[in-house]
Parts: sequence; C-alpha cells; structure tokens
Amino acid sequence: MNYRKLLSTLAASIALAATSAAAQAQIKIGIISSNTGPVALIGIPQKNTVPLLPKEIGGQPVQYIAYDDGSDPSQTVTLVKKLITEDKVDAIIGPSSSPNAMAALDFVAEAKMPLLAPVGTIAIVLPMDDKRKWVFKTTQNDGLVADKLVGHMVKHGVKTLGFIGTGDTFGETWYGVMQDKLKGTGIEIVANERFKRPDTSVTGQALRVLAAKPDAVLIAAPGGPSVLPEATLKDMNYKGTFYQTHGAALNEFLKLGGKKVEDTIVAGSVMLVPDQAPDSNPAKKVALEYINAYKAMHGSEPATFGGNMYDAGLLLQQAIPEALKSAKPGTEEFRVALRDALEKVKDLPGTQGIYNMTPEDHSGFDERGVELLTIKDGAWQLIQ
Repeated sequence: MNYRKLLSTLAASIALAATSAAAQAQIKIGIISSNTGPVALIGIPQKNTVPLLPKEIGGQPVQYIAYDDGSDPSQTVTLVKKLITEDKVDAIIGPSSSPNAMAALDFVAEAKMPLLAPVGTIAIVLPMDDKRKWVFKTTQNDGLVADKLVGHMVKHGVKTLGFIGTGDTFGETWYGVMQDKLKGTGIEIVANERFKRPDTSVTGQALRVLAAKPDAVLIAAPGGPSVLPEATLKDMNYKGTFYQTHGAALNEFLKLGGKKVEDTIVAGSVMLVPDQAPDSNPAKKVALEYINAYKAMHGSEPATFGGNMYDAGLLLQQAIPEALKSAKPGTEEFRVALRDALEKVKDLPGTQGIYNMTPEDHSGFDERGVELLTIKDGAWQLIQ
C-alpha cells in the first residue's frame, strides 16, 4: 500500500471538505437598488454604500449579490425571484422605492425571505400580517415624520393645507396619514393633487392648488421628483409655507431646488445635520462614522437613503449571530431564525435613530429618529 499516496488523498479530501463547509457557511445577502431611472437619486447612494457593509458576521463571510432594477417594479419582482431561486440568498436589502417594495411583498413572504426595505411608506410593514412579518423597514415611519410636520403647522397657525403627492404608494399612503394626523387640529386639506414621478410638468396640479389659496403646501414625493411641484408653485408666486416629507431629505434636493426651496420645512434625520445634533444623541456617532467612511471611499457626502442601506447592515450584524445559533446559512431554518432575531433587536443606534423592533413594529424608530429641519442659504438648518 502506498501510504504517501493515501495520506495525500486524505489531505486533499479534508481540504475539499473544509472548502465545502466554508462555502456552505457563507452568508448570502441580496441587494436591489434603483441605480438608474427616476429613483436613481435614492438608489445610487444605496449602491455606493454596499462596499461599506460588513464582510464578516458571526465569524462567517458575507457575500453581497447586487442588482439594479432600473426603478421598475416589474424588474424588482424579476430580481427578487432570481435572488431567491438562483442565488439562494439568506436575506434581501432593498428595493429603493415604495411601489417596488410593495410589488415584492408576496414573493418574499412566500419564500420566507427576510426583506430589509429602505423605503418610506408605512404600508410595507403595517398593518402587520403574515406577509409583512417578513419585512423590516430601515426608514422612519410616515406617522413619526407627519407628527413633526403637523406640530410645526399647528404652532405656526396653519389652517388650510394643499397636498401634492406622487400617484403611487408613497403619495397615497402619505395622504391617508395626513388625514388621520390632522384630525382635531383645525387644519383642513383644501387641495389634493397627484403626479407621476417621471413627469416634467405639474402646471395643472399647481394651478389648482394655487386657486385653493392654502396657507401651506405639503409635497409628498421621494427624491428628485419632490422638487418639481415646489419649484412650479414658486414660479407662480405662491407665498405660503412649503412642507416636505423625509422623501426630500437629501442634499440633492438643495442642489436641484436652489433658491426655490429656501425656507422649506422638512422632517428628516440627524444624518443631515450631525454637527448640529447634541452628543447625547446616540445616532450622531453612527451617522458621522458612516458619512466619513462614505466620503473616504467616494469623495462626496452620502444621501440619507444611503444611511438606510448602512443601517440594514447594522441590523444584520446584530441579528445574524443569533440566527447562526439555530441553523446554517442557505436553509429555510436560517431565514426563519434570522427573521425572529431581527424582530428582537433592541436599542441599536443607526445613522438616523434608535431601533427597537417588536412583533407589532418592524421599523422600530421613535421620535429620536426624526428632526425638524429648514433650509437657510442653501444648507440644512436644525430647528430647535
């Protein structure tokens, strides 16, 4: 018997088994962002944040498989199916916009796939049901943002409000939230308009809002499209106060709007004004760490939407070690354990607030996740 050959064969077998075990232990995370199309202002900073996500969690390597859905909900569904059936990922982060996330809901639920959705609409996690229990949202819920805006309106004597929102999940959800939050305040919505994200003109909608003579106008639109209604009304010499949701809370809003968006009231995150936030805010440190790492890699500051992607990585970093105690990556058991672990995350500082997940609340933010901001001389200013 050739013992040398036998030993060589055994060594090769052991090495192959070790390689196979390592491959099985590798954690796969799918990424879907809108790097092109109307939602690109949101998707690009999210794509650029992927290299900053943890490369090892719980002693296991993490592989990120990233795709661009082109801002198209149907393409989102195609990519979700691909990530589930072909790439066999353990969780998905994305997509970038509310309609795309809603389109994916049935498929992630059927596959028992945890989805960390960096989108605005509360409809992706509420009302909680058997489908939404697989989704965790890394942005502030609409209601928290609305509370800040409505509080400012009441304080400053607003009695009539014009509403212009996107004709999709984001805009419709925001209209419903505002109807609820305005009850008992004495504020009446006197104009209610919609537009599509790719639209290049909202003249008709703006004229109808102008004719209603509201004290203030709330625009509910994400990313670049949030600028168009406000700029149009400014060109029509509207003199009332403008309010914007957290969908406009990005530096590109300042660049695109210029002087036309001065004095706008926005409810956004501490990420926009970290230097103005007190050191006692736990999110400040995380926000600065992320901003500095992003600037070092890309040479520019990230939009808050990139922070939503970064926070997804923080959530996984906390939940995956717990899931690994129960099952191996690549299995349904691991995905179920990961979902359960995400639901138990407590007191986790993110770039924009503190996460405390519960079975009823898969966003987990409280009022510490929203700041009231305005724009002065082309820069964000914290409203004390």
